[in-house]
Amino acid sequence: MQPDKNLNPDTDDLPLRANTNHILVRHYVLDLTLHFDRKVISGSVVLFLEPSSGSGSKTEDGIGPGSCIIEAGRSHDVYVCRSHNEDTVEDGTEGIGKAMTKVEKILGAGERDGAECQALSGVRAQTPPETEMIQSSHLWETTSDDDFTLVMDCCDLHVSKVEEVDISSVFASERSGVRLVNRQTAFIQNLISMPSNQWRQKHQLFSLCSQAPGAQHGSSLQFYRDQWSLQVRKKGVASAQGFPRALRICYETRPTGGSVRWTKDQDNRVCVYTAGSPINNRALFPCQEPPVAMSTWQATVRAPSECVVLMSGEEEAVPVGDGDTSLLIWNNYVTMPMPASTFTLAVGHWHQVPAEMAPAVERGLKTDCSKTAKLGARPGERVQADQMSGHGSSISEVVKGSPLKTGSGDQTTHSDSALCYSSLEDATLSVTDYSGVVNDSISCSHDDYPCRFTEESTRSQRVIPHRVFGPVSLLQKAQVGVLKLLPRCLAAAHTILGVHPFPRLDVLIVPAGFSSLGMARPNMGNTGQVSDSGSSMVKHALNPDKTFMQVHYLKGYFLLRFLASQVGEQQFIHFFRLFVKKYHGQLILSQDFLQMLLITFPDLEREGLTLSAIHADWLDRPGIPKWLYERSAVWSQARLVEEVKAEVVKWILLSQRHQGKGRKRKRIEPKVNYKELTSEQLVVLLELLLEEEELSVPTMLALQRTYSLQDQDAEVQHRWCELVVKHAYTQAYRDVEHFLVHYQAMGVYLYGELMVQEDPQQQALARRCLSLVQEEMDQSARRVVEEMVL
Repeated sequence: MQPDKNLNPDTDDLPLRANTNHILVRHYVLDLTLHFDRKVISGSVVLFLEPSSGSGSKTEDGIGPGSCIIEAGRSHDVYVCRSHNEDTVEDGTEGIGKAMTKVEKILGAGERDGAECQALSGVRAQTPPETEMIQSSHLWETTSDDDFTLVMDCCDLHVSKVEEVDISSVFASERSGVRLVNRQTAFIQNLISMPSNQWRQKHQLFSLCSQAPGAQHGSSLQFYRDQWSLQVRKKGVASAQGFPRALRICYETRPTGGSVRWTKDQDNRVCVYTAGSPINNRALFPCQEPPVAMSTWQATVRAPSECVVLMSGEEEAVPVGDGDTSLLIWNNYVTMPMPASTFTLAVGHWHQVPAEMAPAVERGLKTDCSKTAKLGARPGERVQADQMSGHGSSISEVVKGSPLKTGSGDQTTHSDSALCYSSLEDATLSVTDYSGVVNDSISCSHDDYPCRFTEESTRSQRVIPHRVFGPVSLLQKAQVGVLKLLPRCLAAAHTILGVHPFPRLDVLIVPAGFSSLGMARPNMGNTGQVSDSGSSMVKHALNPDKTFMQVHYLKGYFLLRFLASQVGEQQFIHFFRLFVKKYHGQLILSQDFLQMLLITFPDLEREGLTLSAIHADWLDRPGIPKWLYERSAVWSQARLVEEVKAEVVKWILLSQRHQGKGRKRKRIEPKVNYKELTSEQLVVLLELLLEEEELSVPTMLALQRTYSLQDQDAEVQHRWCELVVKHAYTQAYRDVEHFLVHYQAMGVYLYGELMVQEDPQQQALARRCLSLVQEEMDQSARRVVEEMVL
């Protein structure tokens, strides 16, 4: 498979190279170290693989030769490795210890492997990684095209080593006459297949296997990396069924990799986060990008002790020290199979927003801090805190002065905050509650995982535990503007969608350069043709302009409003709950939603609202549907809109009076009372004023002062900046500069407006702002702006 030399990354399609029809990654184990000095992440990822088709012959009971069955007892864990010739039983309290001991005995070799990975990465870092596109192991040419090739989606990574993992030390004795390779294959297969009620043991075994050393004696793997993929072969293995089931990839990211964003936060301190870019996570770790490749994962991240590590998924109890280094080790995991693109990572000098509630909010919230750690502990003093986790109770230790994590579903604690849980008591905060709707005959139809939808207690949990993190300079704003809104937002989501799929929510105030616009998946019909291996492409996914097109979001919103108008709003909300309950934990398409809607409300089709009609009017045709044109006339007559129109008239009259004045004679201005408007009304007001050809300078000044426009939310500020640019209101150019620096993704359109006016002062403003932020700007946004400005 040759590199894509003819692809233009600015305009062309995004390849999905992973051969998911042949083999799937079922679990990732990542072991990563952050290097803030070099702005790279080094480490390894262990892949646990399963061929997509059946493997080998089986006996009458369905167990192949050398199969390994992993079981768990009720009173204590029991691991059984059963081969064709013998049974070996180890109980959890002693047996897992034996397995641990075996792994510890070989960890010396494993640590040497890890050191080798680090050393290779260190040597590689001395040369500019951006200049290299093709990379391969030195014996790649000795493999044959007849050998099976594992293809992973990968770019902007330097791969130093790919090896098969020898997990023989983790399972049964060596007395069996069954071939070792068969027993390893059987062990991994049964490990992958362990039921969800054994997920803790399953993750522990995945961890043990990932620490095993590389296989020796001719089992080395050869690899080849081009621009968009990593290809791995084992010499002489011709099928996916014979390919190793566990392999380790040692690698290092690049400082400018597309999936990893190194920048500075609002306190001017270095931070890093996964960007959710069009290429998703393939520049963070080799993975299978097609959404169909759903998997679980667990990650160990080493970061400087003064930093906080936030990841998607659940956390283990607390970060621990990494030997004699100044690093802390953070551990996260997920139990729900999800696409690799959902893995998120953010590391920085974040602080948790204190959970202090204003009196007005406290009346609607019941805050239970009776089980929190006492805050008066002296430095280094340990106190016990009993917290409820998403999977049961656990005991966690809280250390004064350290940013520590707690278990699944728990809160992080700092020296200035406690572990608190909030639940809504005020029924007025949520209009409708369908928590009692359980007799709908809908049961889980996803693959087996520990599902919250099956837990009775989660149905009425309208507000899950939540935390907000951000830089120090924004903690106070975040407390008022984010933390106090979350309970109401979570309650609203529960009202419409039902059970929260996760036991806890973390919110991060991201740096200004974060691309805050949409990250949709494409219409399946617009992807490239899928090959027999499962590889494909996403049309125009690398076009940077696509990120800033929001039409599909607006049309999606109005389509939902249209459907709700056809069946009734409350019935539509009830349908949402049923839809989420039926399809949670699964990949879905638009037609799945629409087909279930038409089945639930059969009168719609009888009235001519068919699936093909919805596609023709809303999904496949550009422009505004007829229904939306008709409804816009009705919405424009709403009371709130009429209030705005009345205010617009006042401002237009004021501007006309100023334009008609003589310069020699100063007139006394009549006093005008302007109505107080909501932020949504201010958006409409400014958009209507943007239609005016001319607004006087005194009118612009009065607008700014009356509504304190420079202090409003980003949506209002954006319209105000448009107005400033259109009328060349130089006194507020500082507001435009502030917006372009602090709301970089939303400001892309403004750069175009500044340049198209052909005003030298405005064009100089655009260039100055770009020079201030281009180093921290999102790469897609930067390319678009540079094309306009430079």
